[in-house]
Amino acid sequence: MAAEKKFKVCLVSVSLATGGLERSCAMLSQMLEAQGHQVHLLILNDEIDYPYSGKIFNLGKLKSGEDTIFKRLGRFRKFRKFLKEEDFDVIIDHRPKNNYKRELFYSKWLYRDFNVMYVAHNSKKSKYLTENPVAFSKISRKNLLNVAVSKYIENEILRKEGIENSVTIHNAFDPAWGKNEGELPKILQNKKYILSYGRLDDSVKNVSFLIEAFSQSKVWEESIQLVILGGGKDKEMLEKLAASKACSEQILFLPFTKSPFEIIKNARCVTLTSKYEGFPMVLVESLSLGTPVVSLDIISGPSEIVQHQKNGLLIAERSLPLFSKALQEICFDETLYQTLKENTKPSVEKFSMQVISEKWNQTLQHAIR
Repeated sequence: MAAEKKFKVCLVSVSLATGGLERSCAMLSQMLEAQGHQVHLLILNDEIDYPYSGKIFNLGKLKSGEDTIFKRLGRFRKFRKFLKEEDFDVIIDHRPKNNYKRELFYSKWLYRDFNVMYVAHNSKKSKYLTENPVAFSKISRKNLLNVAVSKYIENEILRKEGIENSVTIHNAFDPAWGKNEGELPKILQNKKYILSYGRLDDSVKNVSFLIEAFSQSKVWEESIQLVILGGGKDKEMLEKLAASKACSEQILFLPFTKSPFEIIKNARCVTLTSKYEGFPMVLVESLSLGTPVVSLDIISGPSEIVQHQKNGLLIAERSLPLFSKALQEICFDETLYQTLKENTKPSVEKFSMQVISEKWNQTLQHAIR
């Protein structure tokens, strides 16, 4: 049996902060280094929140004052010089692909003569196929490989645009992440609550739908709270919406925290009401900590994670009555709840870092010649 090859890999991301895409890139650096590969990360903005492995080339640190076209070109020259000097076996690009001219520039100049993989994290076409999907698909077909984080993205977006050199590798969770430091805020101790956590951008996450469903469910009449954890541009709007409801005193907004583990562990359930996702790690993370989930069956992700009435409740349509009923069931049907809870952790073992890192390693072994 031939020995496995070890590769020199460059991961490219806008940053290592703020979102699930960036966190998955940081985690991939840890997984690839654990597999014995030499890992470098190149980030465009000086934002680092997530732990990573390998050497980092932070182009964001070169930004100062007014960011003129000449300064940007200077950074791109350093970008290209870095790639050429390091002579990578493969570049794995995690950036959103939302501007065709930019992607043409990356393909024709920055990445010229390199093996390249694109990772598609979002089910919204304009985020990863640019405004010109037909032309961008020609770029993607020349890549070594295109990696989708869900089967839906691979089959319904990439392959339907003729990007046949595509595979699915789901995002991973760290089995040890829930062991990190953190404590349950006093305000939640001895409380029963439903949890939503993440970025408060209502055009994507649709937390307003959750507030309406919680109000209609009447579970708050039994002293069950709705906790909305996170920050974002729509926080004030959502707070005003919550204040207008009869259940306003049972809706609690908490700020973003890097250690939400105890809050997730102690929730009755975690909810997902987004309009679209790629592979929603909120669901995987919650299940990995033993917390059942209630999710809308939106395209891309939830149906690959949630098994209805086994580890959570998967709601077939964006219906307030249906979602309200699901909240009632998970709060008051103790037999159902115990079944869901028993199945949470086993259901996501296939998304652990150990399993996903091996998938990445085998993909590299087969793709790079």
